[in-house]
Amino acid sequence: MTLQNIQQTMSFQNKEFIIQNLQLLEKEGISKISTLPFAARVLIENLARNAGDGNVNWEDVVNAARFYETASSEASLIAFYPARVLMQDFTGVPAVVDFAAMRDAVKDAGLDPRKINPLVPVDLVIDHSIQVDHFKEKNSFFLNAQKEYERNNERYKLLKWAQKSFDNFRVVPPESGICHQVNLEYLATVVATRETKEGIQAFPDTLVGTDSHTTMINALGVLGWGVGGIEAEAVMLGQPYYMNLPQIVGVNFIGQPGKQITSTDIALYVTNILREENVVEKIVEYTGEGLKNLTLTDRATIANMSPEYGATSGFFPVDEETLDYLRKTNREETADLVEAYCRTSGFFNTHDRELTFSKTVDVDLSSIVTSIAGPTRPQDRLPLTAVKEKTTAIYDLGNRKDILIPPQETSGENQPDMTNGSVVIAAITSCTNTSNPYTMIGAGLIARKAVEKGLSIPWYVKTSLSPGSRVVLDYLKGSGLMDDFENLGFNNTGFGCMTCIGNSGPLDPYIEEAIKTNDLDVTSVLSGNRNFEARIHQAVKGNFLMSPLLVVIYALAGKIDIDFSTEPLGADQDGNPVYMADIWPAPEEVNHFVETYVQKKFFKDQYANIFQGDTLWQELAVEESTTFRFDDTSTYIRKPPFFTDFSVNTEALKDIQNARPLLVLGDSVTTDHISPAGAIPVDYPAGKYLTDNGVKPWEFNSYGSRRGNHEVMMRGTFANIRIKNRLVDETGGFTQTFPDKTAGYVFDASESYRNADTDLLVFGGKEYGTGSSRDWAAKGTCLLGVRAVIAESFERIHRSNLVGMGVLPLVFQDGQSFDSLGLTGEETFEILDLDAIKPDALVEVKAEKDGKETAFKVVVKLNTDIEIEYIKNQGILHYVLRQMISE
Repeated sequence: MTLQNIQQTMSFQNKEFIIQNLQLLEKEGISKISTLPFAARVLIENLARNAGDGNVNWEDVVNAARFYETASSEASLIAFYPARVLMQDFTGVPAVVDFAAMRDAVKDAGLDPRKINPLVPVDLVIDHSIQVDHFKEKNSFFLNAQKEYERNNERYKLLKWAQKSFDNFRVVPPESGICHQVNLEYLATVVATRETKEGIQAFPDTLVGTDSHTTMINALGVLGWGVGGIEAEAVMLGQPYYMNLPQIVGVNFIGQPGKQITSTDIALYVTNILREENVVEKIVEYTGEGLKNLTLTDRATIANMSPEYGATSGFFPVDEETLDYLRKTNREETADLVEAYCRTSGFFNTHDRELTFSKTVDVDLSSIVTSIAGPTRPQDRLPLTAVKEKTTAIYDLGNRKDILIPPQETSGENQPDMTNGSVVIAAITSCTNTSNPYTMIGAGLIARKAVEKGLSIPWYVKTSLSPGSRVVLDYLKGSGLMDDFENLGFNNTGFGCMTCIGNSGPLDPYIEEAIKTNDLDVTSVLSGNRNFEARIHQAVKGNFLMSPLLVVIYALAGKIDIDFSTEPLGADQDGNPVYMADIWPAPEEVNHFVETYVQKKFFKDQYANIFQGDTLWQELAVEESTTFRFDDTSTYIRKPPFFTDFSVNTEALKDIQNARPLLVLGDSVTTDHISPAGAIPVDYPAGKYLTDNGVKPWEFNSYGSRRGNHEVMMRGTFANIRIKNRLVDETGGFTQTFPDKTAGYVFDASESYRNADTDLLVFGGKEYGTGSSRDWAAKGTCLLGVRAVIAESFERIHRSNLVGMGVLPLVFQDGQSFDSLGLTGEETFEILDLDAIKPDALVEVKAEKDGKETAFKVVVKLNTDIEIEYIKNQGILHYVLRQMISE
């Protein structure tokens, strides 16, 4: 059989499309394609379409089909070619800086710098920079947008330069929405088309994104996941994404959710059970009759949280619900092509075939109850009925001592005190939930009923409403519910990620000082997807995820420790108690509002000129040039050191000798612990660097916004104020240098070790690098001089990022850990014969202290031979650049 046997022509609306018809594999007896998971079919089609390119052959196609037919555990390496790349500005800026630096390197080699250019389509959505500086004013959005441009002028000029200077590179300007929601509502085509010499190809839309929640698009039947910025840059340059064929776990939805159950409740339940099932580095595919009871936007919430349950992606195959959503969002022609293509080539889910998964997990939707998750991990689900008991125990709320009386200007009748357990941030935020009109309308109806009954939000609660697209504001205004939100205190603060990623802005100084002085355990409630400690605000220890409806409810309550079945939210105008049940909307009411006010016209109008931007964007003046003019005095954009003294030739990989541990960390260390995105403390190394360069503390902006400047970011690595390094007693970005046992900041210690030419290691526990696809967590680790990270287990994206930067990920053997081996951190370490390492092989580590040696073996956590090459080349970009220059 040859490739041509499954290549066919499909006629559609007077056009001929070249397709790979996988159903022919079944007709030829190669594989029972109709029983394979739909995500597997997408991967197989990708292989079939690219067979013969030098990286893929026909045997790969057949092997992949048989791998999924037999649900084998023996995976093989494949070269996957995503159709496009999605970026946001926090990860996009460093990628553009890298591209600009690579152009300089190519130019220095005497070649055309335009060789460095995206070869696949790239969309960058600017959504990560706006902050909740203002929230009380009706024009908070305008004020926050102004502040955003003041802070980020240099960064935005860089991105506008990239838009003008690179091919295949589109930028969605600020104030347009969140990248994943814009992708869901507009950018995604579900079926991609491309002009070739043979004709027009049609194939499944696929993507990788530089944000871990890229997975949200799987709700639309588009296979995609988050990768490190370094890997994304390689894909942009035409390189395949190398991966082992992932196992596919089926989640079989049964039954129908209860009337008050939201998509958030389902997502939190799924996150909880799949974390226990260990789906890391696996694809989850949703199946079963219960799928028919979930709207497309319900599915989007569940798919969005794939990183939280550890999966590569959570895939929903194309079905009638997909087509209906495309038509409702003004993509009728797209829907017609999607239906024709998917039915012709075996990608349409008719819900009448039993599929073969590596494992199946049943989820009874009817058994799910209203829940929240917290205080520090998304998988820590709490049924609403258990929240008071659990939080009372967590925060010792039975013994409240620290009380803050409201200031004089807010005091009056029924004004509560702020104390332990108080909710100080209540944010309707994140594409996770604002993409779902049912939860947004539901929250608006709660706000309306609360206002009608005369309820109000306590004085200390910072409220915000940050929709993931402008369409949301259109239907909230059209329904009149935006007035109710505003009357209650939820003003529109901007169209971006905002509180979900830690851009919650400052608390009132009076409140923040009281929290610090009295060591109060206050909380935030948000409709986001992550709640790691100190992520939302550095003064807030406990963060709880929930639906937008519950965000409004808890804002009214003003505290986390409340039993809604017995305790009122407040009193109405007549003094009668008002309970949650009194203002919770009926499903029929929500459905009526959605059907009436969520209109196709809003999607058409908002996305007609999405790439043009507002006046502030249009007035940004930039020159079009082949190479970027780096300014050595800039504190935002600096030429990175990754290609300094770049050589076309590679050297043998040096052994690690006499190495010292820079940090010894515990379990569930997140990429936010490693490379924080939020506020820059004045007294930390990054703050001192900015101060020394003339930047005032109120102009620091955030770590995330400074990712175009390696000087800030390397100083910010391992600088989260909540990180706990076991080499020191203090919490925060501190460590101890050896052998002199001097305590200080991590950055200062790394510089001391660098001056002594000392190799460095980092030790970790389970789930090292969980959280965001933050490439600077790996870049910063590399720039601090860390040669290897030894942990009990790694999260997928961060492990890949480390490899992409030439940092070796090593895993303790089962049953072993830093503690079980009796290590203290005072040892020197040796790892030899690194130039001969193999994927998943064992390598010996020798630790020596006071003449006593401890030897143990660790697993080389490199999955493929190509990853060995990345390590030997000091990273993936060096590898690609050497290939391009040598062509």
